[in-house]
Amino acid sequence: MAEEGNNMKYRMLEDNYTKDGTVDYRGNPANKKKIGTWKACPFIIGTEFAERLAYYGMSSNLVVYFTQRLHQHSATATKNNLDWSGTCYITPLIGAFIADAYLGRYKTIACFSVVYIFGMTLLALSASIPGLKPTCNADGTCNATTNQTAVCFVALYLIALGTGGIKPCVSSYGADQFDDADEVEKKHKSSFFNWFYFSINIGTLIAGSVLVWVQKNVSWGWGFTIPAIAMAIALVCFLSGTRLYRNQKPGGSPLTRLCQVLVASIRKYQVEVPADKSLMYETADAESNIKGSRKLDHTKNLSYFDKAAVETQTDLSKGSPDPWRLCTVTQVEELKAIIRLLPIWATGIIFSAVYSQMGNLFVLQGEQMVTQVGNSNFKIPAASLSIFDTLSVIFWVPDYDLIIVPVTRKFTGHINGITQLRRIGIGLFISIFAMVAAALLEIKRLDIVKRNDSYDTLVVPISIFWQVPQYFLIGCAEVFTFIGQLEFFYQQAPDAMRSFCSALSLTTVALGNYLSSVLVTIVTNVSTENGKMGWIPDNLNYGHLQYFFLLLALLSGINLVVFLFISNWYTYKRPLGTLR
Repeated sequence: MAEEGNNMKYRMLEDNYTKDGTVDYRGNPANKKKIGTWKACPFIIGTEFAERLAYYGMSSNLVVYFTQRLHQHSATATKNNLDWSGTCYITPLIGAFIADAYLGRYKTIACFSVVYIFGMTLLALSASIPGLKPTCNADGTCNATTNQTAVCFVALYLIALGTGGIKPCVSSYGADQFDDADEVEKKHKSSFFNWFYFSINIGTLIAGSVLVWVQKNVSWGWGFTIPAIAMAIALVCFLSGTRLYRNQKPGGSPLTRLCQVLVASIRKYQVEVPADKSLMYETADAESNIKGSRKLDHTKNLSYFDKAAVETQTDLSKGSPDPWRLCTVTQVEELKAIIRLLPIWATGIIFSAVYSQMGNLFVLQGEQMVTQVGNSNFKIPAASLSIFDTLSVIFWVPDYDLIIVPVTRKFTGHINGITQLRRIGIGLFISIFAMVAAALLEIKRLDIVKRNDSYDTLVVPISIFWQVPQYFLIGCAEVFTFIGQLEFFYQQAPDAMRSFCSALSLTTVALGNYLSSVLVTIVTNVSTENGKMGWIPDNLNYGHLQYFFLLLALLSGINLVVFLFISNWYTYKRPLGTLR
């Protein structure tokens, strides 16, 4: 009987292998043991390592490339960098929709990787080939023509499109390799998110140290060529694990299903929802009618949308129900799940605005500090200080997975030690202190400038390593908030909308960049009135960068209070049965 149950649970929808050669998610029990889990994950984690090495190797020092090679002002370069970074986290909505609705995660990752490589190659050419790269004078001053700037930004936005198909799919695809119905595999899935993020930061560490040094001391051409090669390696690594992957079938357009519930509930606004919820419309068999999705149990809140699942006389008179008039309970619960996620999602925007400072104002702050290491002639690029954020993550991930989770599990009884929402909240709290640390350092730096009357000195006599605490605190906050968000949005997403919800979580980074860009614009416009230098002038010695950091600390505090209120209100989804 047990064997028969397993065969039912993992029965094949097709043959053991799909047409593209990938192993289907629901193979027979023998095949299930041979595919997925940690057997497949090294290829996925390796892909993410190489892709993040490529991405951060290209982007970590980008604001400096804008100012020194494209000859843009600090505020303009910061805004352009933030806008581009934001776009890199908006395009995942496109990739996620294609993955969930049509191609599945495997094909989406493979196809968008090709676009990614093309953009990386074009960027490398724009910094290497005479005529495409900016012209520099003997004194190091560079100027870029309109066409040269255009080629650079075309390449960057091709990269933004390419990363849009990878970011929302890779983490979800890795988690797909573990079965929620298997308690052992379910426990490993939580560890996967920690080690997945660990691999990201190993790639970031190499990018922020070696590749940034190459850009500053060898050439920008090589500094962009190496990331292009790394991205090509990422694609090869991903394809190498093809025969080991478990694949979920795309469930059709998630946006269409959500819209159907909205339309059906509006059409039935006068219909009364029955007290007995078992009378609401649902498929008769044990499985959902949505490919790749389990049934979802009815939840009490957001009850207005239940009207979409109420059968009326008009619905019964038709041979087959009109999906724009009658939806299943599972379909209604999909919409409810998305709506419940939105407030949690919104609280991630301020955190992402704080996080974005590492690639922008932290770098500009570091550029006007002593970058020399000890008594040697070696100078560390300001952008390379981000390695301390990475080292912080590398330090905290194993500690969290191997120490914090087992210890807290003994007290809470929760499989992950603490809930995902509590984990996110801890990270939001820590991020406040990161901005306070950055503000205190800027106050100290400006005090040195004032005492020495060295406003026109490009380098203030204070070591750049005083920035380490602010980077370390952000890294600690990342381990709690970003990894918590990855796992939370995956677990709480409807089964057939996991790429979409992963993309939704990533858009907080985009909106955080856009918010930071808007704040920089507003602050610049307001603080430069009546001929004043403003908070963020080209020479920060005349500015008040600490005010901007304190503004973000204040917004982060308010955001934390809102998050605590919302998390107490949140209702977790309740899946039923097995995947179809």
